Amino acid sequence: MAQARDYLELCKPRVVALMLFTALVGMLLAAPGEVGINPLVFGTLGIALVAGSAAAINHLADRHIDALMQRTKARPLPSGQLDTWRVLGFALILGSIGMWVLISFVNTLTAILTLLSLVGYAVIYTLFLKRATPQNIVIGGAAGAAPPLLGWTAVTGTADPNALLLFLIIFAWTPPHFWALALYRMEEYRKADIPMLPVTHGEDFTRLHIFLYTLLLWPVTIMPVLTGMSGLIYLHGTVVLNTIFLYYAYSLLRSPSRELAIKTFIYSIIYLTILFALLLIDCYIPIFLASI
Repeated sequence: MAQARDYLELCKPRVVALMLFTALVGMLLAAPGEVGINPLVFGTLGIALVAGSAAAINHLADRHIDALMQRTKARPLPSGQLDTWRVLGFALILGSIGMWVLISFVNTLTAILTLLSLVGYAVIYTLFLKRATPQNIVIGGAAGAAPPLLGWTAVTGTADPNALLLFLIIFAWTPPHFWALALYRMEEYRKADIPMLPVTHGEDFTRLHIFLYTLLLWPVTIMPVLTGMSGLIYLHGTVVLNTIFLYYAYSLLRSPSRELAIKTFIYSIIYLTILFALLLIDCYIPIFLASI
């Protein structure tokens, strides 16, 4: 039972759960009220398995760093609960099954994009960018922004502009989300010799860029209204969400505080979850009303 929990932890279930939620929203927005069972079930399963595989590879690549950081030293590899070969085998099996599911029951485009996402996160970001540049999370954020695009292509087999817009929202959200955590864990990243932005450029510079990216989220998140993908419910909710996020970012800019940094990080997760829920609600309420 303990080992089962260790293998589950390798998959970063909380992170993957948020990814799957955004992928599901992508599916349901791609064909409102008309999503087939195959993309819904097998698309979700395949994306989940490949995401879990990428997370396990991340654990494997970061095991020495994780051993130096307070929040990660109890993970299965640095704590000695699992060895490297078991983790590698687990990741390969999980990823292979996930790719087989996507190719066999969904479509080739989704399988290719999911594989590219795995390589982007587990190899390009984890092995190279994370250790090479303080812009690691900006460049590597493309892999984490992929799930709604993958959900969309699972249903339609194409990546149209609205799907790319969902991708862009998460891409713009990732830096302020992750840099807030980096501020909170700055000394741990410094100890592990990871060039996160607050380590290389200082806290003031990082807080400024959190604020600037939070400002950027305003036009990016309003774009679904301008393209006609969403309406007033989403618009009103997004204005509220963005105002609160900007308040956190501005407060952090004015007042250096580790506690405020972690509160900003936690809010950013709530922000993205509600934002994508609003996209779904705005799309499906008219369908529900039309059916009664």
